[in-house]
Amino acid sequence: MEKKKMSLPKQIVLALILGIAVGLIFYFVGKPEFTTNYLKPFGTIFVNLLKFIVVPVVLLSMIDGIISMGDMKKVGSVGWKTVAYFLVTTAIACVIGLLFANIFNNAGLFPTLALEEGAVWDKATSANFMDTLVAIFPSNMWKSFTEANMLQVIVIALMFGGGILAAGEKGKLAKDLVSTLYAVIERVMSFIISLSPIGVFTMMAWVVATQGPEILTSLGIVLGCAYLGYIVHAILCYSFSAKAFAGINPFTFFKKASPAMIFAFTSTSSAATIPLSKECADELGAESDVSSFVIPLGATINMDGTAIYQCVATIFLATCCGMTLTLGQMVTIVVTATLASIGTAGTPGAGMIMLAMVLEAMNIPVDMIMIIYGIDRLFDMGRTCLNITGDVSCALCVTKWENKKAAKAAK
Repeated sequence: MEKKKMSLPKQIVLALILGIAVGLIFYFVGKPEFTTNYLKPFGTIFVNLLKFIVVPVVLLSMIDGIISMGDMKKVGSVGWKTVAYFLVTTAIACVIGLLFANIFNNAGLFPTLALEEGAVWDKATSANFMDTLVAIFPSNMWKSFTEANMLQVIVIALMFGGGILAAGEKGKLAKDLVSTLYAVIERVMSFIISLSPIGVFTMMAWVVATQGPEILTSLGIVLGCAYLGYIVHAILCYSFSAKAFAGINPFTFFKKASPAMIFAFTSTSSAATIPLSKECADELGAESDVSSFVIPLGATINMDGTAIYQCVATIFLATCCGMTLTLGQMVTIVVTATLASIGTAGTPGAGMIMLAMVLEAMNIPVDMIMIIYGIDRLFDMGRTCLNITGDVSCALCVTKWENKKAAKAAK
């Protein structure tokens, strides 16, 4: 009798648990450098493979998706629904983040920490929306590919996809070429994704061994507040919308989205998780042409996890400064964070830039970021996991909305 192979989600969960266990062992025996020198490189190789496949996957999947839609009107319909979904959920995320931050703060749970002498935040503190808008449009296609500028890659895909549709019969060869190349890329992608357990194990072991429990002594409550917000938002917003609009059971949603969620958690990269996110969305019932459009766009502009993080961080850092924020200031945080989620799209270190923008708006010294900068990766793991969960949920909802629209038009 042939032995049944363990499913990929189970392999990834097992790799996560083993990674934590191995990381703790190396931490307590005082040899964290072993994981840095001999385990992390394998995780880095895996992440590099994912980054290598991201650009061709996004480019070809989006072009193929646009061609499959067969109508630029549908592309526009999917596009505005996607952006609207992300803006609404980001605003909800801000409210959840502020709610939990105020509950923890009013209960006196947040520690009051001082900035270390000489600690200065010397990185970006703003991201101009108009500059971002101009930067979306590429001047050199190959440069966009080599720098993996995802917003520019999306624009290139939109232009080529629209051009092939507009060319009609003359664009048939290009259409067939895209379909053929995408079929090949899907095979390569499947092979790379099959290596996910190795990547998850090595990266998790490294994080646990090098960060350890000691780093959580003073900031554990703040971290716990953010993660509580992440969990509540995922359950109330994402699984609820998947149930309400796509008819998917919350347990089924999280179970089938778990491979992408776990990998995003360990890699802290929404872009690198795109192939896995799309696979999970398709398995849950999203139409391939819709997920091919929504997932890459979401990986670039969906920052719900970041919104919760910066709301919690802002309240905490205000407390450290001896400040009490008014209701009006909290409303300003919601508006600033929601708009900044689009304004900082595609910017390296977007989460920290968004936080710096909010702190400046609240007249909180930006250098205060340095208090929590040391454990930013631990915050980042949760917020990246939440962000890609939102991408999958959005793909399911938009698929359902488009199907309903098509059914009405057919009557």
